[in-house]
Amino acid sequence: MQLIMCLVFVCVWTFPAVISGAGVRVVVEEDSDAVLPCSLSTKESVIAKIFDWRKDESQKEVFFYDSGIHYNNGRTGQDEQFRGRVSHYEDQLMNGNASIKIQNTKVADSGIYSCIFRHPRQNFYIELVVGASKPSITILDATKDWSLLQCEVQGASPEPKVQLQDGSGNILPAEERRGRYYVTLNITVTKTDHYLCVLTQEEISHQSRAETFVFISGAGNTTDRNVGVVIAVAVVVVLVKIGQISKLQTFLCSILSVVESNLKVQCVGFRRIYWHECDIIFIIMFSLV
Repeated sequence: MQLIMCLVFVCVWTFPAVISGAGVRVVVEEDSDAVLPCSLSTKESVIAKIFDWRKDESQKEVFFYDSGIHYNNGRTGQDEQFRGRVSHYEDQLMNGNASIKIQNTKVADSGIYSCIFRHPRQNFYIELVVGASKPSITILDATKDWSLLQCEVQGASPEPKVQLQDGSGNILPAEERRGRYYVTLNITVTKTDHYLCVLTQEEISHQSRAETFVFISGAGNTTDRNVGVVIAVAVVVVLVKIGQISKLQTFLCSILSVVESNLKVQCVGFRRIYWHECDIIFIIMFSLV
C-alpha cells in the first residue's frame, strides 16, 4: 500500500500540468511569418503571469514572458536562432492569449513548440512546418538548336517531389540529383516552349512553381522561315493591289499574334494605323526572320 501511494504521489507531483493543443499544426512557406497559437483555457489575463515558449527536445528558448519582462525588452537567454524574430500580442494578454509570431521563417524553424504556463500549469504543443520557397529554373547553356535547363529547389523539408514540365503540362524525363534539403533537375530541350519547375510537398499540401520561356531558333528551320517570308510578302502585295485593306489588317494581326506568342511582344491597334506597302513588307520580314 505504501508503494502504491508513493507511486501515485510521484505521478501527481511529476505531471501536474494540463496538456493540450495536441494535433495543432501550422504550415507556412519559407520567408513568411508564422503565428503559433496559445491561450489559457480559462481566458483569464496573463499580463501578470509567466509563460514560456520552447522548441523540440533540446528545449531551445524561443520566447519567455514574466509579468511584462521578455526577450524583446532586456531579458537575456533567448536562443540565437530566434533572436529578433519573435514577438507576442501584448494587447491580447488580458484575454489569456500568449500566442507568438515568428518572422521570416526558415526550414530550420520546423519542429514541435511547447507553450508552458506556470500558474495555472498548462502545456500546449504546436507543430510548425515550414515549406520550401519557390523553386528556380535557369538556362545553364544554349545553342541555336538546344538549351540546357536546370530546375533547383533548396531548403525543402519535408521531402518534396520536383518535376520539369513543358507548356502543355507534360512531365519531362530529367536527370535528378537529390540531397537532404535540395533537389536539382537537368534537361536539354530542343523545342521553343514555356517550361515549368514544379515543387510539390504532399505531406503539407504545398505546391509552388517557377517558369521560363525558351526560344530555339534552329539552323534547320532557316529554309522554312525564308519560304514563309516569301509567301507572306506575296500575300501582302496581292491584298494591297486588289484593295482588300480589311483582309490585310486581319492577316497582319494573325502574323503578329504568332510573333507575340513566341517572342512576347505586344500587338498594337493596327486598325488605326495606315501602312505604306514597303513598310508592311519590312515589318513582316523583320518579324519572321
